[in-house]
Amino acid sequence: MKKKLMSGLVAAALLGTVVLPVSAQNLAIVNGKPVPKERADALKLQVEKSGRPITPEVEGQIKEEVIAREIFMQEAKKRGLEGSADYKTQLELARQTILIRELFADYQKKNPVTDAEIQAEYDKFVASNSGKEYKASHILVENEDQAKSIIAQINKGAKFEDIAKKESKDPGSGARGGDLDWANPSNYVAEFTEALVKLKKGEMTAVPVKSQFGYHIIRLDDTRDAQLPKLDEVKPQIAQQLQQAKLAKFQEDLRSKAKVQ
Repeated sequence: MKKKLMSGLVAAALLGTVVLPVSAQNLAIVNGKPVPKERADALKLQVEKSGRPITPEVEGQIKEEVIAREIFMQEAKKRGLEGSADYKTQLELARQTILIRELFADYQKKNPVTDAEIQAEYDKFVASNSGKEYKASHILVENEDQAKSIIAQINKGAKFEDIAKKESKDPGSGARGGDLDWANPSNYVAEFTEALVKLKKGEMTAVPVKSQFGYHIIRLDDTRDAQLPKLDEVKPQIAQQLQQAKLAKFQEDLRSKAKVQ
């Protein structure tokens, strides 16, 4: 009899006719109310999207979180909070936020950034940043007389780096003895760039260079061909920027087409 019953269960399982008890399809039963397992699955999906691995410990935490939420929701309903104006307002705002997020996700899914677009953007980056890079140092001070005095001191043998550390009002480069590291000259303000590109390696400006920041004493330490990253190194950043630009244009287009009275 036992063997016959077991055989019947196996056959039913193979035919897909065994129906599991309702309790087996739920995560738990709280105060007599079943808590669907789907709630934990949805929360698990959110955790996975955040990049956190789903370990047995995390699964336990998710289960406890879902159960706690059910307990708190039951208490909130018992107190009649579902009917409050504040709850209804927040619920509507949350609904709008979720729906808008789905709209943007749907647009991005249907309008992915292509490799051709990434390549074109990289080519523009290379074109605008190719050429020479300059390794410069500078000392920045408030007034022209102070700058002239510093130039005179350096010409008499004072060390550029020591004066930069003591006198420069640019705290970043000043702490490094005036070192601005390698950069494309176009990164600097026009007056600085104009003076810098006229210098020879190891040469310092003979007169102070005035800019919106004050007076600069500039020294050219070295030059080299621009060192640009390879496409593979910056591809994720370019893709993200293009994706954001596409989404921003989508939003602007919708806004411009909307009839607002």
